[in-house]
Amino acid sequence: MGQEIERSHFRKQDFLGFEARLRQETRLLQQYFETQRFADEPLVGGFELEVWLMDRACQASPRNEEFLAALNSDKVFPELARFNVELNGDPQRLSGKALSKMHQELRQTWKQCTQTADKLAIDLIAVGILPTLKEQQLVLANMSPMTRYRALNEQVRRMRQGNPLKLDIQGVEQLKTYHEDVMMESAATSFQLHLQVPQRLAAPALNIATILSAPMVAVSANSPFLFGHDLWDETRIPVFEQAVSVCLTEVCLDARVTFGNGYAKHTLMELFNENLERYAVLLPETLDPDPASFSHLRLHNGTIWRWNRPLVGFESDGTPHLRIEHRVMAAGPSLIDTTANAAFFYGLMQMMLQLNPPAETQLHFSEARRNFYRAAQKGLRSHIRWLNGNEVAMTTLLLEQLLPLARQGLEQLEIDRHDRETYLELIEARVRTQQNGSAWQRAYAKQHGRNMQQLTAAYLENQKSGKPVHEWKL
Repeated sequence: MGQEIERSHFRKQDFLGFEARLRQETRLLQQYFETQRFADEPLVGGFELEVWLMDRACQASPRNEEFLAALNSDKVFPELARFNVELNGDPQRLSGKALSKMHQELRQTWKQCTQTADKLAIDLIAVGILPTLKEQQLVLANMSPMTRYRALNEQVRRMRQGNPLKLDIQGVEQLKTYHEDVMMESAATSFQLHLQVPQRLAAPALNIATILSAPMVAVSANSPFLFGHDLWDETRIPVFEQAVSVCLTEVCLDARVTFGNGYAKHTLMELFNENLERYAVLLPETLDPDPASFSHLRLHNGTIWRWNRPLVGFESDGTPHLRIEHRVMAAGPSLIDTTANAAFFYGLMQMMLQLNPPAETQLHFSEARRNFYRAAQKGLRSHIRWLNGNEVAMTTLLLEQLLPLARQGLEQLEIDRHDRETYLELIEARVRTQQNGSAWQRAYAKQHGRNMQQLTAAYLENQKSGKPVHEWKL
């Protein structure tokens, strides 16, 4: 969805023309899969970090136009709401000091952002859901002035036949409300990891990322509160799924934000075929007429937010490549925590790609899905069913099975020893203390009362210290 478009209003012939181009590009992509046209390179990682702009009273500050103009960076972009921006990192081949390079790049971009923000008397804060956020701030007046966002809102409203979007989350407490537009989506910000893989590993990588979604969302949970309600450990998950829902009934086969409908059996082409056949076009903009650019296919794919999404991209020489986008983690708490999350994910991916029999044959997709929602609800306190078929406590799984695997994986990738130890030790400490971002926020509210402004100010102070979340004080 990074592609900008020129129009927000469309006619029937626009949809017909787009669908024709989408079918043409999908057929060409099928040929690419059959002839193995994709780059065959070692694993490459990358990231996107969505963050909030916040005024000195810890309220969302809708000033991203002014902020981005002052910043003038090619690594920071607007998000749906005027109070959100996205920080992007350069792709890194996963070897040597790749992780510390990611961390350093993020720190450098963050420093530039915070210096610019300070001149505007605002702050940057990386947190899944801003604790002080108010529903009345999620209005179209606070939508970023990008044509694609206005068009997205118009088309979701059209598909819902004008019915309001319903938000109904049962967690520690219950939140039930209705919203007229897609601005509720901007309540949730994430840390998204990309993994470029050779074609032969692409389908297994998607399946493994799907299976790993449960432990990854548990270890990184950072969104317990929304509008003052204590909900899930990772409330972003139901918020995003419901915020752009085009479904008018309980049973919905074409949910736009989804865990998916099953594992990839042979190739990622199965998901692009599913995109074509199952999902209605939302943004029928006419783009690059060259089918080999896959511009229509990529735009359409960008309006289907699987928690693990297949992507088609291009090398600097124009060679197409395949990536997996892992979208389950919240933004924050600290920059070193986000890098630790990346280290954990990449190490696990490396090792689990070698499992025999494959991971997806050891855990039914329905169990992987159930695990994901259990972990989003309960975080580090959850119990899930793992590959051996037994129920296991999340902390036991992380400490006894997954951390050793991640260490082996990073070692196999020839990641620098200091990087391996530095970042995975943070994950271990987080699990042993059972203090991720959600746990810290809840503990703070329990000790000091549910004053969200005070909580957010304390969170920001801890984040500015640079300390990992397991060391944060109350």
